[in-house]
Amino acid sequence: MFYYVSFLRPPPAQASLAQTEHILITPQITNDLRTEYLEDVIDIYYSWSLVPDPRHQTTSVITRPVKLTSWRTTHAYKEISVPRPQSLRDGQSWQLILSVGTTRKDQVIPLCSDDIGHSPFAVMSMPILFTSRPRKAAKQEEIVRSYLLRAPTQDASPPVVFNICEQTSFDLDKKVWDSGIGLSSWLVQLYFGGQVDASPALSRMQQTLFSRDRRNIIELGAGTGIVAITLGILRIKTGHSWRAGTYSSALPLLQHNISSNNSLLSRVSPEPAALDWEVERLPDTVMSKLDTGLDAIVMADVTYNTASFPVLISTLSRLVKFSQSKRADRHPSILLGYKERDAAERTLWDMLRDVGIDLEQVAVVSGADGAAIEIWVGGAT
Repeated sequence: MFYYVSFLRPPPAQASLAQTEHILITPQITNDLRTEYLEDVIDIYYSWSLVPDPRHQTTSVITRPVKLTSWRTTHAYKEISVPRPQSLRDGQSWQLILSVGTTRKDQVIPLCSDDIGHSPFAVMSMPILFTSRPRKAAKQEEIVRSYLLRAPTQDASPPVVFNICEQTSFDLDKKVWDSGIGLSSWLVQLYFGGQVDASPALSRMQQTLFSRDRRNIIELGAGTGIVAITLGILRIKTGHSWRAGTYSSALPLLQHNISSNNSLLSRVSPEPAALDWEVERLPDTVMSKLDTGLDAIVMADVTYNTASFPVLISTLSRLVKFSQSKRADRHPSILLGYKERDAAERTLWDMLRDVGIDLEQVAVVSGADGAAIEIWVGGAT
């Protein structure tokens, strides 16, 4: 399980230039469902990130982290005033970063780290426009988290940092969840050769995902796109067809995150598509692009609603059969990132076996405490 710094009360979309006026926020540190608070006492630091303005040739600036408060569960609803950036100019936009450390590394989520999640993940607000004539604007309803991974090259390229935007509402398909981060971190480890000798299924999965040959891959329940974007960056030197399927309600956010990271994805950018599990026929937009079948099906955090298991199983079965119709000699590999939230979710594995799909657990990503993220691989038998 991971803990996340976030805003119970977010900062405003606009603010005045007056240093005497307060910018009020309410920070919190909880699990991904926002149902459990971090019980430890821990310092929260703030810094400001200047949004570059091409019109004035300004570049990004991130101020030094300064202690804002000490997090305690007894202060979970406390409003806190945040000092404005120094030397403000009319029309500048800044994003507020909250972290639990004093370095730039503490402001990003290190997907390449073996101990990912041992500290709460940092958060960044949407841009705040500082102006001499602020208008009363609606509260911010989105946040950003930054993710770090090593560049997938053999040279001394700097690490890659990419941003994922998510909504602060309780819409489950528009947030980053533990399994998405855990699976993304595991993919980075797998890319660099971790645990490939553990099982034939794991070795096949690595070859399937990271071969330089063309690969047709689809992700079910892509949500914000963190897994799709991570895999796309890792496959930067390959050519492949890559679909990120999600419910239509989450499609605009998925498209935004892919588009905003397009410079990192180059020609392996995932193509977002609406894929409704309850519709029996696979979308033409999916089938028409996967003319040689599927090499892999990827999923993370698709098990939180046991009532959806029948349509999930049906969708997986249709994708496997579709792939078999294109090439009968090879079945798609299946990869699942899973965190148990209810013991009843374990019935999924029996339901999968009933339709000829078998998965084996090959790894865990532990995080801070509580339930770990389990990594399962397999395919049709």
